[in-house]
Amino acid sequence: MSVCALCEHHETPDVLCLGCTAATADRLDRMPRLYEALAGWLPPGSASSAPTGPRVEAPLPVSLPVLSMRGPGGIVGVLEDWRSAMQAARAWGEPHVTGDTAQRVRAAARGLAVNLDWMAAEWQPVAVLAAELRDLERQVRELVDPAPAEERGMRLGACPADVGEGQVCGAVLRYRRGEQAVTCRWCGSTYPRGMWAVLGALVVADEGAQTVPLTSADVAYRAALGVPRDGRLPSALGNA
Repeated sequence: MSVCALCEHHETPDVLCLGCTAATADRLDRMPRLYEALAGWLPPGSASSAPTGPRVEAPLPVSLPVLSMRGPGGIVGVLEDWRSAMQAARAWGEPHVTGDTAQRVRAAARGLAVNLDWMAAEWQPVAVLAAELRDLERQVRELVDPAPAEERGMRLGACPADVGEGQVCGAVLRYRRGEQAVTCRWCGSTYPRGMWAVLGALVVADEGAQTVPLTSADVAYRAALGVPRDGRLPSALGNA
């Protein structure tokens, strides 16, 4: 008996303990979904709403960290490199690679998953593979959900600002309790309270409204607009 090569805690006759093997299997299963989840964080979007609010100079057309994670050296590269190494260790030759990147991610993850029992039992490099998958998942989650829930605020919908050449920003707008203005963290457009009624008619709202506790200033502002004291932003944003 020896200790698990990944957690270095549990005793096991294999390279990985049962817990680390199961966790690695789960991560392989999640990799295609994590890859797909990143698609929504590449460009800010393409909402068709009319423009409003000021804008900053020419934002980048894509998020570079997300593009890198979805590119050749990202998720697909990590999975395919490890699948190739695994097959070489088993004298199977190079895996057949075909399809678009999403299909390649699924194929590589599946190829590793179906051989995980053998790897966990006999193949020493599996500990490095498992650690890389753990880090890869953490990086993806930090990209799509970088802040704690209490810091993210209430999701309103897509930023309708014009970012040039007829393109609408489309990044997610969020309201944080007590703010005097909603600011797009992608393009920099700012929507002060006086514009919220117009903004509410332009954003692409999502289902599942969240309630934001009101400050006295919030209550006073809603009273001035004739908005019910239900903890929500102006009625046009009520479905956000």
